[in-house]
Amino acid sequence: MKRYSAFAIAREAARFHSGWERAWRSPTPKKKYKVIVIGAGGHGLATAYYLGKNHGIKDVAVIEKGWLGGGNTGRNTTIIRSNYLQDPSAAIYEKARSLYETMSQDLNYNVMFSPRGVLMLAQTHHEVRGYQRTAYANALQGVKTEFIGPQQVKEICPIMNIEGPRYPVLGGLWQARGGTARHDAVAWGYARACSDMGMDIIQQCEVTAVRREGGEVKGVSTTKGEIDCDKLCIVVAGNSGHVAGLAGFRLPIESVALQALVSEPIKPCMDIVVMANTVHGYMSQSDKGEMVIGGGTDGYNNYTQRGSFQHIEETVRALIETFPMLSRLKMLRQWGGIVDVTGDRSPILSKTPLGNCFINCGWGTGGFKAIPGSGWAMAELVAKGHSPLTAEFGLDRFKEGRFIDESVAAGVAH
Repeated sequence: MKRYSAFAIAREAARFHSGWERAWRSPTPKKKYKVIVIGAGGHGLATAYYLGKNHGIKDVAVIEKGWLGGGNTGRNTTIIRSNYLQDPSAAIYEKARSLYETMSQDLNYNVMFSPRGVLMLAQTHHEVRGYQRTAYANALQGVKTEFIGPQQVKEICPIMNIEGPRYPVLGGLWQARGGTARHDAVAWGYARACSDMGMDIIQQCEVTAVRREGGEVKGVSTTKGEIDCDKLCIVVAGNSGHVAGLAGFRLPIESVALQALVSEPIKPCMDIVVMANTVHGYMSQSDKGEMVIGGGTDGYNNYTQRGSFQHIEETVRALIETFPMLSRLKMLRQWGGIVDVTGDRSPILSKTPLGNCFINCGWGTGGFKAIPGSGWAMAELVAKGHSPLTAEFGLDRFKEGRFIDESVAAGVAH
């Protein structure tokens, strides 16, 4: 498995900053664009990129109230997998996973994709049955995954204690082609590619109103002035409810904080990603040697982007039983992101009640792994008015009761 040093990462960052100054400096917006994408995170930038690459629509502005990749794209734990239970979920996540494999070549930018494998532990008999069901579903969907026994788990991850007193490891759902990527490099790569196509990436530009006329979108009012557009795509994660309100409609979502932390760097000891949903923790080791640790969302609605002691205690306590070596590590830093969660824990990629206005939201804690597939699907929806990858993820499913409930596969959200 190829690893990258801190020096290599810094070198990539320097190349990025020096290579496309016109995008980084935020150009003055034009009076009108064919498409405006609100949100310069991974999903928004990927949507803009595939609009240009797949559909030839390059008169695009990506506007961002903060800075490029400063939201959830830069605040996640970089897990990539596609072994979801329901057919619509597996289709879009597998599309994303396959696009990650060639992303560095497609963008001519090293996103450091590492297909190291993702292991989801089964620590109760209920989880064993659930993951076996998912493995069977994945076989029918063409997604390569398998259920393995506890001894195979130990062979794949020797530092794990599989005989925990409360929750022994009974097996695991293993996807060998899952893994991780460098989260900010994904945003930078898409941004540079969009800039090279002539698109405008406008930072520090907050949308204050969505202008409408005759039931259709006409443009947006921003802190940098009025901008007209033919089509509008809202991709703002935890702020989706707020921006949808500006456009005159409501969303069935709620926003909560998701926290993560990293330990001090140590020598390589773990070359896969492990997720333990029973105790609600997951962990991988970064290229710099840090143990990247995350857990579940906060138990109450909020817009906090910082960590809390309670979350550290809850998550680390849960993981120490399975990984005793964690008890001797010091925490290096922690952070939080704002995630938007739907009732069925599946995303919304949809037209909206406002004509020529589209929305991409509701990814919960699984947004990073979906970035390229989400962008591909949304670009097709915006350009053509329909996409097979988004057909089941429309807003109308909440009226009609067509929920895409991931249950075991994503009920804990990842």
